[in-house]
Amino acid sequence: MSNHYFQFKQFTIEQEHCAMKVCTDACLFGAWVVELLAAQNASKQIQILDIGTGTGLLSLITAQAINCTIDAIEIETAAADQAKQNVSASPFSSKIIIIQSDVKDWDSPKTYDCIISNPPFFENDLHSPNEKKNLALHSAALNLKELAAIIEKKLTPDGIVAILLSFHRKETMIQLAHEKGLVLFANADIKQTPTHQHFRTFLAFSRNAKTLHSEEIIIQNNRVYTERFKGLLKNYYLAF
Repeated sequence: MSNHYFQFKQFTIEQEHCAMKVCTDACLFGAWVVELLAAQNASKQIQILDIGTGTGLLSLITAQAINCTIDAIEIETAAADQAKQNVSASPFSSKIIIIQSDVKDWDSPKTYDCIISNPPFFENDLHSPNEKKNLALHSAALNLKELAAIIEKKLTPDGIVAILLSFHRKETMIQLAHEKGLVLFANADIKQTPTHQHFRTFLAFSRNAKTLHSEEIIIQNNRVYTERFKGLLKNYYLAF
């Protein structure tokens, strides 16, 4: 059974009321986004939209390291309440607003310098009998085409968007983004070990053409965390 909380160096994620718990790839993605934003924006304060925040994990990782304000949207009521609890208990509560809403129905004129999302992993796959898990894992509430349309509407002209996906959905997302005038400028494909297949991909887009930086991140080698993994998560994981 998963723990009801996950302790980071500067905040705690309570997760007993969320269908999807803290996972390694989401933590790694958050740290990768922070590295990306630090390189892009230096000390400038930016406005961030977190679509499908769940426990609030990505928002809290980002808020710890980046000069920003974050609007974090979550469709599922219990998860949104848990995210509010996690943010309120953190040192970064003044930087994050949790919004319980379906992002497709959310009526706000704001645009954002950065949009981050860990959207549903599965599309047209078998659903779980757990409806909360369906919302978190499946795209019944938000598919990639809808996500691309929201990004097009909400991203500033010079903004960037970062998305975590299952690896098999990489090319689909790149094509949908291209149709919205977004160019891939950073990509990390993720493996559990050197002998495993890629299972996640991190994608970063903007409207401006940039040199594409691609990398492969391996989480463990011979049951030891790799230096790249530790380097990204050293400011967050208690073990590093």
